[in-house]
Amino acid sequence: MAQEFKKVVNFAPGPAKLPEEVLEQAQKEFLNYGNLGISVMEMSHRSAEFTKIISDAENNLRDLLDIPDNYKVLFLQGGGTGQFSAVPLNLMKDGGSADYIITGTWSAKAAKEAEKYGKVNHVFPKLDTYNTIPCRTEWNLDPQASYVYYCANETVHGVEFDEIPETHGVPLVCDMSSNILTKPVDIKKFGLIYAGAQKNIGCAGVTIVIVREDLIGKACPRCPVVFDYKIQTGMNSLYNTPPTYGIYIMGLVFKWIKKHGGLEEMNKRSVMKSSLIYDIIDSSNGFYSGKVKQGSRSRMNITLRIGNESGNEELEKRFVEEAGARGMIQLKGHRIVGGIRISLYNAITLEETKALADFMMEFQDKYNKPIRH
Repeated sequence: MAQEFKKVVNFAPGPAKLPEEVLEQAQKEFLNYGNLGISVMEMSHRSAEFTKIISDAENNLRDLLDIPDNYKVLFLQGGGTGQFSAVPLNLMKDGGSADYIITGTWSAKAAKEAEKYGKVNHVFPKLDTYNTIPCRTEWNLDPQASYVYYCANETVHGVEFDEIPETHGVPLVCDMSSNILTKPVDIKKFGLIYAGAQKNIGCAGVTIVIVREDLIGKACPRCPVVFDYKIQTGMNSLYNTPPTYGIYIMGLVFKWIKKHGGLEEMNKRSVMKSSLIYDIIDSSNGFYSGKVKQGSRSRMNITLRIGNESGNEELEKRFVEEAGARGMIQLKGHRIVGGIRISLYNAITLEETKALADFMMEFQDKYNKPIRH
């Protein structure tokens, strides 16, 4: 008899919720994939069966993002943090430099790591608070830079670019870990895109790298072999044992996205979900205080304080506890910034978002007055 479990809505920033259809399919095939008598977890990465799994995953990703033929797709390990090093090791010219657009925690960490391998130019002075993307007129781009780097969506602070930066021919590198596959993207505008899987595209352990062919084969001599794009493309991501089960799950997610309308539909749902929550924040008369300025607000990770702009920690603690009692979990803000964080990745449904919105309105009605101790 199957054990019953409590149904929850997981608003985690990552590892994040996976589509139920994907989990059910994985469960069905867990012990016996394709009538082989083994799990994908046990499958040789050099077998014909796994070759089909990884090939199908790549082909479906290419279809979803309309990836041109002159771009290679890699499925690597090391997460986005690994790519903080891999990018400069592969792309930064000897004695050269790179431009970094720093709009939050993750781009700041990437820039710090890149400083180990060459000169890093900060495109604009350090922000006092990561709550906006400075106007392009404030940017100072170096036309001789090896590349320009940015993070499309900062999960900690809730800052997202609404357009692709113009770099005037300098290769553009993007950490797209937390908003990839949530809207159509013109891949031709990028030199390289990478994304950790644990937000919108699968379980933790796989990192996608999409890199233009002319940028491959320029790794510096000290680049570790597992991060060398030329070696990994030459071996179809199979130089060493890849995260086989993670690639399998990712492939199921790609099929799920295609089945449910592709990136146009994911974008439509994303706008509806995020607008629902932002409308409540904006109409709360200051009870909920959005932390990011208009024009830079993330559709993926909505950050807010409760009670006032500085936050009322007692109210925020109650919010997390009472939401949890209703089966809505992982709403506590990142430890760096505190407050509340609502992550609305592809697998979160509109109905689940509406349930949270209803709770937010009820919570405001209940506590929009001084707390008595």
